[in-house]
Amino acid sequence: MSSGPTPKGQQRRAALLDAAERVLTSAGGSELTLRAVAEEAGVRLGHLQYYFPARTDLLSALLERVLTLSLERVTHLTDTARPTEAGPDSGRGAGMEAALDALLDGVLSDHDDPRLVRLFTEVWALAAHDEEAAAAVRAFYDRYAAHVASFVRGNAPGVSAADAHHRAEVFVMLMEGSALFRSGITGRRSTGTDARLRSAARTLLGGGAQS
Repeated sequence: MSSGPTPKGQQRRAALLDAAERVLTSAGGSELTLRAVAEEAGVRLGHLQYYFPARTDLLSALLERVLTLSLERVTHLTDTARPTEAGPDSGRGAGMEAALDALLDGVLSDHDDPRLVRLFTEVWALAAHDEEAAAAVRAFYDRYAAHVASFVRGNAPGVSAADAHHRAEVFVMLMEGSALFRSGITGRRSTGTDARLRSAARTLLGGGAQS
């Protein structure tokens, strides 16, 4: 009895999702049809439907992959950008400041990837019109905020769980909204604005604001 897709089947499925992602980022969610994805992948429609019988199946799999990969990156950033030892009672030492810089550098670097920004812009647009997509996106941001809240409490042990959660949610809002401006979609980045952005983010994460 088969226990799951074969390695070749997994590769084919991944290639089809790659094609779906290209259609989504280049043409938008309204053009994400089975036929368009099959044409982009260079396969027959029946081949695509073997893996994804309906558009909803394709969309669900695509959202799961996009959001899972992004959450893995968030988890990696928050888990690795931890303060180094800075003395027994020092919560604001050089180690913590370096940890904050590492986390901010990692999150903000995503804004330099036009493909990734376009992808999430289209995912947000899909969520505005599709409740299943919206539920997947909300679950992603809930888990994103939970990882950031854990990071906040590690940096500032005196912060309550509720306040850490609120700070984390505002941090996520700040980072996701700024992606539209910093990427050039709705605005333009500047050195001065970036400095203010980083200062606000540092304060939310439990560090000292920098002018």
